[in-house]
Amino acid sequence: MPAPDAMPSLTVRRLRDRQQTDPAVLSAVLAEGFVAHVGLVRDGFPIVLPYLYGVGDLGAGPVLLLHGSTGGGLFLDAGEEGVPVSATVTHLDGIVFARSTFDSSANYRSAMVVGRATVVPTELRAEALRQVADHLMPGRRAEVREMTAKEVRQTQVLQLPLDAASVKVRAAGVGEAPDDGEDHRVWAGVLPVALRAGVPVPGSLAAAAATAPDPSVVALAARLAGAADGREARLASAPSPASAPSPASAPSPASGTDRG
Repeated sequence: MPAPDAMPSLTVRRLRDRQQTDPAVLSAVLAEGFVAHVGLVRDGFPIVLPYLYGVGDLGAGPVLLLHGSTGGGLFLDAGEEGVPVSATVTHLDGIVFARSTFDSSANYRSAMVVGRATVVPTELRAEALRQVADHLMPGRRAEVREMTAKEVRQTQVLQLPLDAASVKVRAAGVGEAPDDGEDHRVWAGVLPVALRAGVPVPGSLAAAAATAPDPSVVALAARLAGAADGREARLASAPSPASAPSPASAPSPASGTDRG
């Protein structure tokens, strides 16, 4: 296990113009996601586990909140000192079809947060769980009963500070030159990819009572649809990589193994 203050470099080495250092971009990527893939080393071997998460603040600044059973392996690994992890959230926004497979690519937004994940103190666990619920299902807590003390005891939450993170974004069209020698009768462009909600499927009791989905369900479906429509609109006006300006790509002071 590395020393508590040992941090990898988060500087993007390849296509550095895609690295974003604006904290607002990091916040937007995390706010839109639901699942974080958390990497750690266990018994000398790297593993990656998916976790539902929330973004919250328990009084010491914004943190990524990972929740699960008190008997979960990652939560046991954390112990009293915490566990070094890398958590990533990625949105696939489109598949880029160029006139060659070499030039084909993808549009994406990816955030990687590294640090030491520590157990949320017992007295703050209920609040952490509320913040996770508000992230995943905004408005739902007002529609359902409050958590019981037993449910809080059976659930554990880890907190991971957001002060060491790397964000990489591609949001552009096809990167190709007009005279690249390719067959221009072949279609080239971007196939948008987005997360949208399907038709809500009621549980057996709700179906028997013929109840309609609650406002929180309807609102989340609408939010996903709006985000997808917005990305498609931005794609329609996005420049090609060849003509797009290169934003500043200096690493954040918090960034400290280089990210490709």
